[in-house]
Amino acid sequence: MTIFCSHCHRPLQAEMSCQPRRGKQAPSASKPFRSTKSASKARRDQINVELQALRSLLPISTQEKERLSYLHTMALVCLQLRGAQLFPPGTSPPVGPALSTELLSLLPGFLLVLSANGKLVYISENVAQVLGLSMVELLAQGDTIFDILDGRAHEDARRKLLLAQEEPGREVTFVSEMRTSKAFRLQHGGNRAIAVHGRFTALRWLASPSAAAFLALCTPVMRLSTDGNASSQDDLIQSTHILDMTFTDVTESVTYHLGYRREELIGQSWYSLLHPEDTDLAAAQHRAMGESPGAGAAAGTAVLRVLRRDRTWAWLHVSARREGGGHAITCISHCLR
Repeated sequence: MTIFCSHCHRPLQAEMSCQPRRGKQAPSASKPFRSTKSASKARRDQINVELQALRSLLPISTQEKERLSYLHTMALVCLQLRGAQLFPPGTSPPVGPALSTELLSLLPGFLLVLSANGKLVYISENVAQVLGLSMVELLAQGDTIFDILDGRAHEDARRKLLLAQEEPGREVTFVSEMRTSKAFRLQHGGNRAIAVHGRFTALRWLASPSAAAFLALCTPVMRLSTDGNASSQDDLIQSTHILDMTFTDVTESVTYHLGYRREELIGQSWYSLLHPEDTDLAAAQHRAMGESPGAGAAAGTAVLRVLRRDRTWAWLHVSARREGGGHAITCISHCLR
């Protein structure tokens, strides 16, 4: 009977044994392959080569490229890829790097382009003049509009973007504080309030009929007060209301900011002055006070549009509080410029 080796399956002769072949053994659960230092270094070197190749393709200056970290490089690459998907070569983006520095410097704010899900697609270079952060530094915060907004404004921004997406071409506006550089915060005492005004535009050259991009101009407004007090009584409007938000009194400064005489507003509802898109936000603030019936219970703040007497809209930063034993509501409103 022929006996075969269990290792090489060759026939064995009498009184002979076959030794396993030397060389690499298949990895097992008990003895997996281990990475050597040389292999790890080779992988790192290969990654560095690929990152350098990607960095060389970015449309920024050589000096900026040399300062890019791995994180910044990948953030910029992702931004460029999203832009190429929405605006392939041969198409003319409505805004983009073709705008000269001189033209951007004339704008009251910076330009912003978002994808349908809120991903950043384009930020104009003059963002540094507004927020104190370069485009590269801003991308280090994250890759969506929500990563650079104050957390309290996320829900309002999502609601406005959804509204704009459902009705392409409809312009929407929301105001929020955006992240700024440390030097800016030290100089100005906080982040900067920005009004984002834009609309979704259909991209007809893409295969998907629902493909659209949100194009917006982001304009700085007066910094929101953190303590609810103004430097002068003329800088604010103070009003009192019964619990359904009907005016019972308002300061004379309302005439300067909104154009109404004090007597015109007494007896009217606060809601009759609000922009239709902002009524839900105001109602949420109102409900918050109903859940805290005690006197002095603060309902937080909101930025709302209010109708002026000349039929234009004014942006107000409104802080509301229940007073008078919980039977009245006092609002302090700063007019944003």
